[in-house]
Amino acid sequence: MTATDPRPLTGEPVSLDLLNTRWNEEGVRRDLLTEVEGLTVWLAANGLAERFTADATTLRHTLAARDALAALVDRPGDPDAVARVDAVLGHGRIRATLTVEGPGEEAEFADPARGPGWTAARDYLDLLRTAPDRIRACAHEACILHFFDTSRNGTRRWCSMAACGNRAKASRHYARTKEN
Repeated sequence: MTATDPRPLTGEPVSLDLLNTRWNEEGVRRDLLTEVEGLTVWLAANGLAERFTADATTLRHTLAARDALAALVDRPGDPDAVARVDAVLGHGRIRATLTVEGPGEEAEFADPARGPGWTAARDYLDLLRTAPDRIRACAHEACILHFFDTSRNGTRRWCSMAACGNRAKASRHYARTKEN
């Protein structure tokens, strides 16, 4: 049985979900991927547990991919950050397939331990192709989470309206009442 996922935001595309394995909780930085057990939770949350093994090598490669993606999200277009993500992508490839259902694609890896990180980096490319302007960091100053804005008008600012959005509203309300 897989442990419960303790993260405040889940269900984002796999690339952003990998970034969201680090979060702040009441001013304390938390990290799901400090041990193999956390990797087991993350793989299960993203439907990757059947394809990849949670072990120390996979954890090491997944952390390297997370760091590469974080650098790119923080500094879009930075040549070093681009090169780091490209290096992660260099460890896998897409093979075209034909099945009885029709054309398809299958990811292949020389080392399956690189698979989860490669999958996240590949997903980030898909987000960049789809709507790069919708890849966002939460607007709350104490939050480090990321999300893909799927709102109709593309103006989502918070990782969660219930958490960070309410904190921001409460903070503004407190500031207004303090002034009076």
